[in-house]
Amino acid sequence: MIWFVVVLALLWGGYATFGKRWRIAPLLGPTSTSLAEGRVIAVVPARNEAGELPHTLPSLLRQSYRELTVIVVDDHSSDGTGEVARRIAAELGASESLIVMTPPALPPGWAGKVWAQHHGVEQARSLGADWLWLTDADIRHDPDVLERLLATAERLRRDFVSIMARLRCQNMFEKLLIPAFTYFFAGLYPFPQTGDDRSSEAGAAGGCVLVRTEVLERIGGLVAIRDAVIDDVSLGRACKRAGARLWLGYHDGVNSTRGYDTLADIWNMVARSAYTQLRYSPLALAACVVGLAYVFFGPVAAIIWGAGATRLWGLLAYAAMVWTYSPMVTYLGCAPGWALLLPLSAALYTGMTVSSAWRHHLGAGAAWKGRSYTPASKAPQANTNPD
Repeated sequence: MIWFVVVLALLWGGYATFGKRWRIAPLLGPTSTSLAEGRVIAVVPARNEAGELPHTLPSLLRQSYRELTVIVVDDHSSDGTGEVARRIAAELGASESLIVMTPPALPPGWAGKVWAQHHGVEQARSLGADWLWLTDADIRHDPDVLERLLATAERLRRDFVSIMARLRCQNMFEKLLIPAFTYFFAGLYPFPQTGDDRSSEAGAAGGCVLVRTEVLERIGGLVAIRDAVIDDVSLGRACKRAGARLWLGYHDGVNSTRGYDTLADIWNMVARSAYTQLRYSPLALAACVVGLAYVFFGPVAAIIWGAGATRLWGLLAYAAMVWTYSPMVTYLGCAPGWALLLPLSAALYTGMTVSSAWRHHLGAGAAWKGRSYTPASKAPQANTNPD
């Protein structure tokens, strides 16, 4: 047993020393006098978001970059989402900067969010948008975020700039599970490699994506990812394959307002799509469960049931694990002690992934915001924004 623990300690030690995926980097740079030029149109898909828009839509309408129009795509809401959006714009004196539209009924073969985005994007293209800012109804932006995105695009010659939003961490379940959500995503889709034009790695965070309209036209528009229940990395990959230059990073001025009050809320959010990351493969699921057990539970098992050198190596592996997780925990505003519970978080995510596979094999597919989707024959890519 000791050699399994020694290898585990060396793996975690190497990751803590040389790894980059766990670091809070790269960070969105400051604004400048040199910005990527052109008209920007923000597209906000919104289905039953009347409760979120008062917290988020004003942040779009108050952006310091003035060449901005906001399109809210009211996706057949039953709570007056469109009316709320119009009222907010009127109260801010920004009605001329807002367009509210409703797409046709969702056809077979399309995911709901992508269908709404597609119609917003087509409207933006007809209005002459040079850049499209894809964001969500639960994302609040600091006033200079768009200028920072444009400055980054200009400075680094990027066609596609995306920010991983800071997710809300207020209650016990959010503090236990939400930092792990971003930590695992960054491990799967490394931010530095996404921005490396020599690498095939690609990632994106659906809550904040600034992309050249020309790039979307190059991939055939959002039709290219129409059946993706989970959409952001799918879009990033399609754009990178088409030659676009990507950038993915962090910025504390992009924040999600959506809350998850219970364990069931987070469980369902993850389980709706986790199995797609394994391409619906039972073999990959088994490998994932075994791998997670070894990597995250192995150190704890060595500490509890080991003795002597085995326990010492387990402690070293556990310490390195916590070291890599702590930056994400503190970045999201949680007390550092929550980093000690990463093995428990990993256990719960393992359960969510198994639950996702179970639902799939029962034929339940993915369900979200009152809609159910039958998984596409080709596996979609992974998503980062728990919207």
